[in-house]
Amino acid sequence: MLKISLLVIVVLLAILAGVIEMQPPEYQVTRSATIQAPANVVFEQINDFHKWEAWSPWGKLDPAMKTTYTGPAAGTGASYAWVGNSDVGEGRMTILESRPAEFVRIRLEFIEPFASVANTEFSVKPEGNGVAVTWLMSGEKNFLSKAMCMVQSMDTMIGPDFERGLKQLKSAAEGAAK
Repeated sequence: MLKISLLVIVVLLAILAGVIEMQPPEYQVTRSATIQAPANVVFEQINDFHKWEAWSPWGKLDPAMKTTYTGPAAGTGASYAWVGNSDVGEGRMTILESRPAEFVRIRLEFIEPFASVANTEFSVKPEGNGVAVTWLMSGEKNFLSKAMCMVQSMDTMIGPDFERGLKQLKSAAEGAAK
């Protein structure tokens, strides 16, 4: 009886591993907002990591978080690293591409609690009297993240943070435009 129980457990674990492995290998999270400010003002908030303190959805989660800025003050090559509590972990962002008042592409590297790399993009497009800002993050899922995403998707985990960040970006940019 014990051998049969162990065999059933092994078979069930093998099936679960197969189901996890068949999950999509990539994820993408996207959110957009309309901001009533000139494109260059919104772009400056995104293109300069020093300005992220005003609107980042994660910045206030750890008041004791240590941050380091390297490279240029803004734009391509600018880098921001952080080390914080379990809410923010440890990581680094580097601007890979910057097109004034239009687009910023960032390499996002998480070190803690789980090592991973993601691509983040912000696009800024004229819309009415302001701009439409789209925040996109994409990356590849390893076995562990595939298993986690079976319980809660990346969109569900990160989407609300993007929404809060865009709302705070709207306040910061509209305030800076006055």
